[in-house]
Amino acid sequence: MQAAPFEPEPGKPHPLAPGLQLVLAPNPSPMTERGTNTYLLGTDALVVIDPGPADSVHLQALLRTIAGRPVRYILLTHSHRDHSGLAPDLARETGAPVAAFGPSAAGQSDVMAALAASGHLGGGGYRSRLHAGYHVAG
Repeated sequence: MQAAPFEPEPGKPHPLAPGLQLVLAPNPSPMTERGTNTYLLGTDALVVIDPGPADSVHLQALLRTIAGRPVRYILLTHSHRDHSGLAPDLARETGAPVAAFGPSAAGQSDVMAALAASGHLGGGGYRSRLHAGYHVAG
């Protein structure tokens, strides 16, 4: 028996595992396919991984999914705007620090440029031990 294809609906939380949800951004394109995946890790307190593009509809979908829980960190796997563009707005709404890994030239948003210029690998006393810096120019 073949499993049904996983086709998440933009703006709706999709549980992937205990304490891990995906919220698809509404930015379909040849590069993002159905849209950018934003992950929420945790149950009582959350870490948001790749908040997605600067899009007010996606911001509201994330805030509904966060549902008042504290966001400890916003992690950016890389600086492409479809992954990092919403970071400043989500940080302002949640008070969470943004943590990122090093510089990248392609699609660098203002928040990533500031982090790269400062030499920070993390924020708020947190340092990431995982770097998923795939598909970046370096």
